[in-house]
Amino acid sequence: MTGADRTRVALIGTGRMGAAMAGRLTDAGFPVALFNRTRAKADRVAAELAGPATVYDTAAAAAHSADVVLVSLADDAAVTAAYRGDAGVAAGVRPGTVVLEMSTLAPATVRALAPLVTDQGGILVDAPVSGSVATVQQGQLTVLAAGDPAALDRARPALETFAKKIFHLGDLGAGATMKLAVNSIVHGLNQVLAEALVLAEKAGVARAAAYEVFANSAAAAPYVQYKQESFLHPDQAPVAFSLDLVAKDLDLIQTLAAESGARMELTAATRAVVEAAVAEGLGDRDLSAVAELLRRHS
Repeated sequence: MTGADRTRVALIGTGRMGAAMAGRLTDAGFPVALFNRTRAKADRVAAELAGPATVYDTAAAAAHSADVVLVSLADDAAVTAAYRGDAGVAAGVRPGTVVLEMSTLAPATVRALAPLVTDQGGILVDAPVSGSVATVQQGQLTVLAAGDPAALDRARPALETFAKKIFHLGDLGAGATMKLAVNSIVHGLNQVLAEALVLAEKAGVARAAAYEVFANSAAAAPYVQYKQESFLHPDQAPVAFSLDLVAKDLDLIQTLAAESGARMELTAATRAVVEAAVAEGLGDRDLSAVAELLRRHS
């Protein structure tokens, strides 16, 4: 199959995750359309891609050029703004277009977006992801999808360029719910890993030695493995997920918990620590910088 025969894919948002997805798609021969609110960022991504990519001035134009649209943005407000208006994603949707909302959002936000897409004849699929930039680059991402299964199947060849597992979890909103549930584990694990590492350090064990034990113990989850450099060399490791975004996630998780009647005591404690880290100027640092806060105050 040639590139011309491939499903045309648009990416709305060319941040770290979106750029990595674009790389996998073009490497596999998919022509991609790119849009970012700051066009220069999309231009830089396009220049680094091995395959064909076109940068558009509006989300509507990018979406109109594509059969499958992938949206990956920072938060509910940014996503909602990207869909609305004459220049928004929904305005560019053609009949039959599949739009995959891959951002981490409140389930209610995903459901509210659906009419904007269906009114244009398109189909919205709830499809947040679990993993990191490295996971995308390795083709190992997990997609937590919900909504129309036939629409998901149409998008599956594009998704499989960067995803190893694609779950279908039920009706629209179930993907967003599951993403928040997964992230509650990730953020809790990040917190306890930071605490344990600082404990070992303060008690006289070298940081690298302590982490090596964690990475070869019963606690050696994949997260512990791939965050090793971030925890060992916090001033050198790139930002994979900022504490500002962690705070946003934890707010969404606590809101969903309150709506659902679920007790989330560890999440509440983690949120307090993250809030303190952001207040001390660590908001733009990687989430592993929680350990730096603990070192300051231990």
